[in-house]
Amino acid sequence: MALEWMPRENGEKDHLIHGDNHWGTDADAPCVVYEKRPLTDPNGQPVDGLTVAWIRLNNPKQYNSYTTEMVKGVIAGFENASVDRSVVAAVFTGTGPYAFCTGGNTKEYSEFYSRRPDEYGQYMELFNHMVDAILGCKKPTVCRVNGMRVAGGQEIGMACDLALSSDLAIYGQAGPKHGSAPDGGSTDFLPWYLGMEDAMWNCVSCEMWSAYKMKMKNLISKCVPVLKVDGQWVRNPMIVTDKYVDDGEIVYGEYKTGDAMKEARDFLKQHQANADFELLDKEVDKIIWRFANLFPGCLIKSVDGIRMKKKYFWDICKNGNRHWLAANMSGEAFLGFGAFNTKKITGADTVDFIKFRQNIADCRTWDMEMFAEVMGKPKE
Repeated sequence: MALEWMPRENGEKDHLIHGDNHWGTDADAPCVVYEKRPLTDPNGQPVDGLTVAWIRLNNPKQYNSYTTEMVKGVIAGFENASVDRSVVAAVFTGTGPYAFCTGGNTKEYSEFYSRRPDEYGQYMELFNHMVDAILGCKKPTVCRVNGMRVAGGQEIGMACDLALSSDLAIYGQAGPKHGSAPDGGSTDFLPWYLGMEDAMWNCVSCEMWSAYKMKMKNLISKCVPVLKVDGQWVRNPMIVTDKYVDDGEIVYGEYKTGDAMKEARDFLKQHQANADFELLDKEVDKIIWRFANLFPGCLIKSVDGIRMKKKYFWDICKNGNRHWLAANMSGEAFLGFGAFNTKKITGADTVDFIKFRQNIADCRTWDMEMFAEVMGKPKE
């Protein structure tokens, strides 16, 4: 029986959660830039009425580290993309050729949040909300890794569904070296992605991995060159890209050493500022066009089915981690972020770990006198 006689409202409802006040422009750095770009077909032609949300960390002078206000901008971006009918997918990236994101803003951590554990706990509520917004976005999320993805940057990048990378990008954690722990996602996600010993080493060692090594470990989907010199694409000159045997171990994607590394770094200094992201953007467009040609409901249910495994440990651990990270702001984090923030004054970005351990072994009180002994001294 037809029900044409039943009243039905026409038109649209506005389900957007946030206004434009959370975002800025390139001139407003540090900020988050939110753009809705037209969906393009394989010929580069825009598709009427469909868009791609680009959420861009815009703090290039500090390697796109996120301030408290920028965290709010990321949340707003993913939550609005989630409920925007026109958006096919969300792309998460950073400004410039050097960094996607290097984590939280250590200047802000050191100068405001250190020794204010309750304030940092509130900040961690925002951080957790940011990861939740990425994992809960009802559109597929793509991390476009334009450069370094380190510390909290690595974690919010791993919260995305797929990652496509510049081959100059550097990946890794920094927490245990600088006064924190990778509890913003890495300790939850990496055991799903890697063997347990790889996950352990990546979390605790603070060793940086190349984009090629990340691809070999299946932690990113694509790795493409971004250096174009004399009209030719040039692979990352710092990387050994062939497999070879070193002390009986097969090594791939490791960094060069010695003079070869110095030569590669000199080459990068000449050319990295003019990096060309043409190939990276083509790969992003290919994946989003694939998404556009799937049933949207079936697509996001499939995506959420995979995300559930990532979210399982994240949801179990995030609140406990929030409390520990807050408490830690009065101890090791105060020292670690303080050392990093004063490296221009002291010449060192870490504390004297051996002296610190010796003081602990002597059962010293954790006071300013003990802290002063392990911090770097101003350069003369």
